[in-house]
Amino acid sequence: MASGEDISHQAISSWFIGPRAENLPEFRSNITALLDELQLAREDYFKEDENGYEFISEGVRDSAEFKRVTAKVAKAVRQTAKMLGKHSVPFYHPRYQAHMCTDLSMPAMLGYFMTMIYNPNNVAIEASPISTVAEIEVGEQLCDLFGFNGPDDPGSGPAGWGHITCDGTVANLESIWVARNLKFYPLAVRKAMDDDDGPLRFVPETFNVRTCQGKLKPFRDLSTWELLNLKPKTILDIPEQLHTQFGITPTFLQSALDSYNVQTTGKDVLERHFNLATSPSYLIPSTKHYSWPKGAAITGIGSAHAVSIPVDDAARLDLAALEARLAQSLASQTPVYAVVAVIGSTEEGAVDPLRGVLALRQRFQAQGLSFAVHADAAWGGYFATMLPRGAGLGRDGGVDGLVPDLSLRVETQEDLFAMRYCDSVTVDPHKAGYIPYPAGALVYRDGRLKNLVTWTSPYLSRGSETSIGIYGVEGSKPGAAAVSTWLSNQCLGLNQQGYGALLSEACFTSSRFSALWAALATPEDSFTCVPFNMLPSEATGDPKLIEEEKQRIRHEVLAKTNAEIVANDAEKPLAEKTITLLRALGSDLNINAFALNWRYPDGTLNRGVEEANYLMTRVVKRLSVESPDDKPTKIPLYLTSTEFEPDLYGECAATFKKRLGLDDYGESLMVLRNVVMSPFASLSAKGDFINMLGDTFKQVIEEEVKVCQVRNEATPDYHSFLIHGTDKIFLSYRSMFHVAKHRRQIILAVEFDEAGAKAYRELKGNTEEEIVLKTSEKINLAVRPPPSLIISNLTLTPPFPPSGVIHPRLRTTIHTILKNRPLTSAAADPSYPSALTPFYLYGTPREPHLDHILTRAPNIALSAGAVALALHDSPALDLDGLLARGAILVLDGVHEAAMQPVGEDRLGEGFFFRGGRKFGVRVWEDPLGPAESGRGLVGRVVGLPPVATGSVTLGEEVVVDVEKVNRDPWGEKEGEKLGRWRERFARIGREMEG
Repeated sequence: MASGEDISHQAISSWFIGPRAENLPEFRSNITALLDELQLAREDYFKEDENGYEFISEGVRDSAEFKRVTAKVAKAVRQTAKMLGKHSVPFYHPRYQAHMCTDLSMPAMLGYFMTMIYNPNNVAIEASPISTVAEIEVGEQLCDLFGFNGPDDPGSGPAGWGHITCDGTVANLESIWVARNLKFYPLAVRKAMDDDDGPLRFVPETFNVRTCQGKLKPFRDLSTWELLNLKPKTILDIPEQLHTQFGITPTFLQSALDSYNVQTTGKDVLERHFNLATSPSYLIPSTKHYSWPKGAAITGIGSAHAVSIPVDDAARLDLAALEARLAQSLASQTPVYAVVAVIGSTEEGAVDPLRGVLALRQRFQAQGLSFAVHADAAWGGYFATMLPRGAGLGRDGGVDGLVPDLSLRVETQEDLFAMRYCDSVTVDPHKAGYIPYPAGALVYRDGRLKNLVTWTSPYLSRGSETSIGIYGVEGSKPGAAAVSTWLSNQCLGLNQQGYGALLSEACFTSSRFSALWAALATPEDSFTCVPFNMLPSEATGDPKLIEEEKQRIRHEVLAKTNAEIVANDAEKPLAEKTITLLRALGSDLNINAFALNWRYPDGTLNRGVEEANYLMTRVVKRLSVESPDDKPTKIPLYLTSTEFEPDLYGECAATFKKRLGLDDYGESLMVLRNVVMSPFASLSAKGDFINMLGDTFKQVIEEEVKVCQVRNEATPDYHSFLIHGTDKIFLSYRSMFHVAKHRRQIILAVEFDEAGAKAYRELKGNTEEEIVLKTSEKINLAVRPPPSLIISNLTLTPPFPPSGVIHPRLRTTIHTILKNRPLTSAAADPSYPSALTPFYLYGTPREPHLDHILTRAPNIALSAGAVALALHDSPALDLDGLLARGAILVLDGVHEAAMQPVGEDRLGEGFFFRGGRKFGVRVWEDPLGPAESGRGLVGRVVGLPPVATGSVTLGEEVVVDVEKVNRDPWGEKEGEKLGRWRERFARIGREMEG
């Protein structure tokens, strides 16, 4: 279809300034009109003032000082605008595919600007007569969007209510606050009735309510468990029932409960009074936003009671796991405040099975367990505009435009539709509403819920019903956010022809990106790219079918324009249409999560999670801004990343690692993401814009794979060792986590040639510097069995003389390898040791030495020679053999986990590893062979009886290294970036003053 006929996309194109400022003339014209109105408003306010009062005279405006200051401000404005243009991230361009940011709608920006210059404060109507009404209107718009009753809906139950918050975090916090107060409200009423001097003691026995199981019972006869499990509507009806049946006014009831409600007493008082064995819990998917545990902490619920429910392989709430947890809560009589369903998770765009959650609530209410249901639709709320109004779900989008619409999966549509049955919904207009920050929102199905979080002050309302600042968490808040949201909602439309059409185009583009990630790499490439959401063919487990589907994607999607896809689909049955395949790709809501792995030069896939993470870290650093030296306008594609932590993602993360060809040792997996909001990314004459971004991305990956391959080469290299001992020489290897050639912990028993031994003894007696043995030729330590000869140089650190070499070409014979253990991620422990710090103990009884066991990265290398070891007598102890083999020693009471990760700034006088320090120790045999992985070694041995106990005192031969062991030759220190940022700000300040 010709562009002139695509009316929907024409409308969408008019809503934005555009990636290349195509619509700036219209925006500038509107800004000028707003400034004209501002001038008229100021001039029209008490026009008679101009006849007798002059506030800023022409003489003042013509003064030298006035001109000097205005020129200075103008310069500052230009410099700041230039800085923003040069260093701001280009959210407005379709090359930006990272966070939930994009070009803002022009109505939203104009609404914000026109209101901001009047600076209304929506805390009270007297400070915001117009913008308060706008906020009320927004609440009603959102109630209608989610299917809640409006104020004029006759006889259909309580009206919904919503308001603007600064963001989704505060909206979620308010929903927790409401759920807590709702849960404890019946207990407060009951206590006010039961106390001897209770203000509601006069309420007669005939006051009845229905339990969640439908039984009508006297309120005074309800058990504590029944009180804690009344349905939300039943609780909210209590004030009206008391008024209708007994004439108790809301004013009296509020006053009567003031000293009883949870807002005043805190929940602990009510829990103790009613003998609650366990505090109520909040049930939230494990992929929850951080605002949920934070909100639980702030409201006094405690983050430990924000219970994580596992997710499935698609990162959606696992209904079976939720059902099991609810059954456990019922059996143990642990009340549940609420169950949260995430409608569009931040990291994966997953929509939880809300219909299933609501069905579970009905089932458990029949068994006596009731709770609120909250939809965290911060991201997904506006996608409800894609739902048909007054027609069945599952409608296909229009597929004949410049950017074809793509409807949501039927299951996703049904879960979005089910939000009308939730008690509350969080939605962020500043996400998928294309509205400026700050603009979150909270919407209640029953508007009476807002009364549970009312906090009045005389200046806030003065009895006005239209003041909405008395509800919720915030005090002062910008009226500009309310007008911005209202105007954008009004101009674009919260329907299929407005926001729905915009998001449908974004859905289509998101599916094209998902196709790109799925088919980006071939088996011949140096890397693999795996989408988090499985391809349909992956259900078969057949690699051949999977590769065939990727080939179909390359042929039918990546090689075709939008128009060609539509044309080719015209005669195909639905199941064979490319548009059907596109709908099956990617996440539920416009976020594509995917991960990379790399291959060795021989084509073998890397197996280590940390090394895959390293590749993705380097790639995302190339495709994001981290430093003022990064030029945002030179970055060709923006992506972002997240982490799949095993504790949160469980089997979901394990499955994804397996699909990437990675071994799973409990590490977190880095995952890349692109969030698709721009309707323009798939719009180009040749249909190749996304493919061009794919080529750019592929080039970056291939360049960074080369770094990964080099850093993981186990080829010969130069090596260095600390030297301990005089009668018998031991070498302690200077490890490096980031270089495979040095990614080992090694302890050797060696012998120097005669000249070298003499030079070493003379040097040891005449210097306090570190004596280091460096190989004079490249060797591979991992494949040199004893006895073997290495040629080395005896050096000092810091170097003296300038070369550092004291004795060259020293012939060193390796007699025994005590330890030669890998420091790979597969060999690493999942956590640092707690309550102790482990060491290898080796040497001779006369000269014992210690090396810190490097259990994981990052770490600190600690080595001490000739320590004073005092072990309690044990007839069976073969100390010579123990030291010759290398034992395990722990410093008790030195909590390594509490000190890690150790930075250079923590190595001052108070650092524990210093000469003269004495520690209590326990000693064990090392049960492993010299070259075996040390994973889990420390935890295994400390659970056994030690072969000896005693103490150790450090001598003067102490070496501490936190730099070399953690050095990444291909990396950059964070401090260097921060320093450059600070310098840039200082420079801007100087330019403004100049």
